[in-house]
Order: sequence, then C-alpha cells, then structure tokens
Amino acid sequence: MAYEPRLYTKFKTQISPALKERFQYQSVMQVPRLEKIVVNRGVGDAVNDKKLIDASVEEMATITGQRPVVTTAKKSISNFKLREFMPIGCKVTLRNQRMYEFLDRLINVALPRVRDFRGVPTRGFDGRGNYTIGIKEQIIFPEINVDQINKIAGLDITFVTTANTDEEAMALLKEFGMPFQGAQK
Repeated sequence: MAYEPRLYTKFKTQISPALKERFQYQSVMQVPRLEKIVVNRGVGDAVNDKKLIDASVEEMATITGQRPVVTTAKKSISNFKLREFMPIGCKVTLRNQRMYEFLDRLINVALPRVRDFRGVPTRGFDGRGNYTIGIKEQIIFPEINVDQINKIAGLDITFVTTANTDEEAMALLKEFGMPFQGAQK
C-alpha cells in the first residue's frame, strides 16, 4: 500500500463528509479542498547583500522539503536601489503529499511554538476562499537550527482552496485543525 499523509486520510474519511453535510452539497466533488500551499519570502536586504538570497533559499528548502524558485523584481525603483530582474525573494508551491505534510507540521508543531500564540487571525481571507498568514520568525520551524541563521526573517503562507466563499474555506481549515483566534472547534 502506498504512503498517504495523515491529514489527507482525515480529509477523505472525516472532513469531506462533515462539510458535505454542513453545506448541503449534492456531490462529493462540490466539497472544498486544499489545492496548494504557497510559501513566499521577500528578502528586501538582498539588494545590498546577494548572500541573503542563498541563505533564504536554503532555509526555505529545509522548511518545506522542496527547492524554492528565486523571485525577481518586475521593475526598477531608483529610491530603493532596485533594478529590474534583480533577485529579491523566493517562493515554493507545495501540492499533494508535501502540501499535507507541511500543513500537518505547521498546525501541530510550528504554530504552537510561536511566542504568546493566541491563534491565527481570521482577517487573512481574500473573498474567494483563499487564506494567507504571515509568520514573523522562521525559527518556529524545528528544522531550522537557531545557531546557523544570520538573520531572523518572516514568510507568508497562502492556502489556495477550491472553496467559493470565505465561510467554506474557513470551515475547511478549521476541520484540518487550524487554530483561528477566538474560534472553538
């Protein structure tokens, strides 16, 4: 039997039937599901120091288990000493097994390590069923060795779902175990 992530199994057996019943869907295909998770990091200081991009790429690869793509500036901005096509960040798009593994580690390991954590904000929805949170420090991930990082930096995590509304997307993420502020599961 092939390996199947724990959260994917939970989605098939518990979450999907619960959402189908709650929103009165006719078919299982109408149930919203997670399409991909995009982890993004902008490195503004990379204009002055090119090594920061390399360090950021290595950290992102360690956190996600997948090699990130370096993002470049779309246009030149002279006030920031920024030229077009200059590397200024990196991003990773996670799908399928890696996506579920990353979500599992984020919810159960990384988020509880945030100092004074009271849940993730509910205002990160975009109106189309996608959700974005910002992480202030990359050291909440246990894969990162604190002694080897040269600068504490944040990253953005976007959850892209097939949900049509924010309410459906929030219900989906709550079922996965996402700890929203002031919300009880």
